[in-house]
Amino acid sequence: MAYSLEKRLVIGVSSRALFDLSMENSIFEKEGVDAYCKYQVEHENEPLKPGPGFSLIKALLNINKLPGQEGRVEVIIMSRNSADTSLRVFNSIEHYGLDITRAALASGASLAPYLSAFKTDLFLSGYEDDVVSAIEGGVAAGIICSDGIHVYDANKEIGQIRIAFDGDAVLFSDESEEIFQKQGLEAFEENERANATNPMKAGPFAKLLKTISDLQKEFPQDQVPIRTALVTSRSAPAHERVIRTLRAWEVRIDEAFFLGGVSKKEVLEAFGAQIFFDDQVAHTRPASDVVPAAVVPSKVTAGK
Repeated sequence: MAYSLEKRLVIGVSSRALFDLSMENSIFEKEGVDAYCKYQVEHENEPLKPGPGFSLIKALLNINKLPGQEGRVEVIIMSRNSADTSLRVFNSIEHYGLDITRAALASGASLAPYLSAFKTDLFLSGYEDDVVSAIEGGVAAGIICSDGIHVYDANKEIGQIRIAFDGDAVLFSDESEEIFQKQGLEAFEENERANATNPMKAGPFAKLLKTISDLQKEFPQDQVPIRTALVTSRSAPAHERVIRTLRAWEVRIDEAFFLGGVSKKEVLEAFGAQIFFDDQVAHTRPASDVVPAAVVPSKVTAGK
């Protein structure tokens, strides 16, 4: 009988998101693919250092060790590496004791066409075009930030997983954000006040939030393995529509921060997120100094 990916939380992660390949990537950019392949083969027995997605993946895999949750989380390496150059990645996975056995290795081609085949719920990558295609295909995806100064500790034990989301263009659609970008704060607040009782349309991460919420409901309140937070630049009066939208979706958000323009960095550090998703580099770049962060591409906020 074929192995089924149904009813599992499937995470697709690129090798650049899981491990620190910044130096190797610089070889690729400066010297080309042949030099990169040669270097990876020559160093295939040297474990790679943890990257920005490492702590999240390690913690998610630990859910499989909980009673009744065996096999609940499936992590699949989705890489543009070839099978030959990926041996170093698999050796590193074994070195850190990560229970990852499946991979899609595209040898430089786009990975987007394979996301639906693997029933992917979340895709983390360093390639913007793959992430954009994933979102267009209905898969939650983020461009992992690798330029922050946050240090990733492979030995750090993580109890409860903490995931933080921005609101507009991430959990919710970008319709309200478009009003803000084109007409300003006053028009945005007036629109949210007038539509306070009308739930917002789902954004690219709404389905993932619902999946996490369903998993949370299987545990007693004090034993939930994942805790979520909404960290948004919204403030009153634009908060009401958010609350009513989540209520209409019948999903839970454990913590909510309506910051009204206050920096998100310090709040995210206090929350202790293993990952933060936001559509604006202006938020993810400073956040990546204290927590792993990923950009969710949006046409409305592109370049912001």
